[in-house]
Amino acid sequence: MTTFHDFSAPTIDGADCSFESFSGKVLLVVNVASRCGLTPQYAGLEKLTEQYRDRGLVVLGFPCNQFKGQEPGSAEEIKTFCSTTYGVTFPLFGKIDVNGPERHDLYAWLTQQPTSPEGPGDVQWNFGKFLIGKDGAVLARFEPTTDPAAPELTAAIEAAL
Repeated sequence: MTTFHDFSAPTIDGADCSFESFSGKVLLVVNVASRCGLTPQYAGLEKLTEQYRDRGLVVLGFPCNQFKGQEPGSAEEIKTFCSTTYGVTFPLFGKIDVNGPERHDLYAWLTQQPTSPEGPGDVQWNFGKFLIGKDGAVLARFEPTTDPAAPELTAAIEAAL
């Protein structure tokens, strides 16, 4: 059976990262963008990181420019924006496609998983959220508009930890 831990992707600094390294952690996988109406969610994602890091949560940000070109920057520009504007400390990865023919293998797998409250299918917009359990299985999927502090998201994180 395929799990999240079977995939890898380059970090925002270009180093290859095997997701097996996150085994035993609860993960929140989010496709992010710097010029979106939902971009302020970076602050909430960082707050989740601070709140739950010691209990084993890791937020993973995957920049994506597929939604109205709202992530046009280079890796360095994205990294600088996230750290200086929102104080992001969680791992960021290189820019990827989450939909379509060039979709990253991880997102091809994620979007096929039977999930709730949002079901399987293409990612609808920036800041779609997938909650991954310690074993690498997808536990839940939340719509882009779901605030990082939303009770249903924090309850799912708490249950997974």
